[in-house]
Amino acid sequence: MAKNSFHDGPGPSQRQLRVGELIRRTLAEVLARGDIHDPDLNRMSITVGEVRTSPDLKIATAYVLPLGGKGQEDVVKLLARNKGELRRIIGKKAGLKFTPDLRFQLDQTFDQMDETRRMLSQDAVRRDLES
Repeated sequence: MAKNSFHDGPGPSQRQLRVGELIRRTLAEVLARGDIHDPDLNRMSITVGEVRTSPDLKIATAYVLPLGGKGQEDVVKLLARNKGELRRIIGKKAGLKFTPDLRFQLDQTFDQMDETRRMLSQDAVRRDLES
């Protein structure tokens, strides 16, 4: 544990949240502008929903989803293939002293929201909620 660390509760620290959001905004901007030298990646519109960093800020996991949901298998592979260039650009644009290693995962948030809506619309659940 770091000498000056005051975070001892569950969940991410303020610093993790701040760095994660900075990386998320920078990554989204880089992908939207097509700053990568990969034409396959530049053809895709990618949403960056969240970036979570490890407690030591050495690893950043970006949760991504292609716009429209098509090409989900390809998007993670393309981003992983270009992670060195993405890391370099993010480090330069974000002004971070140390840029974390980037990892990419599909964002399941929208699927989870749909499943929650489906469960809440069931008659038995609605009856329980109303009483």
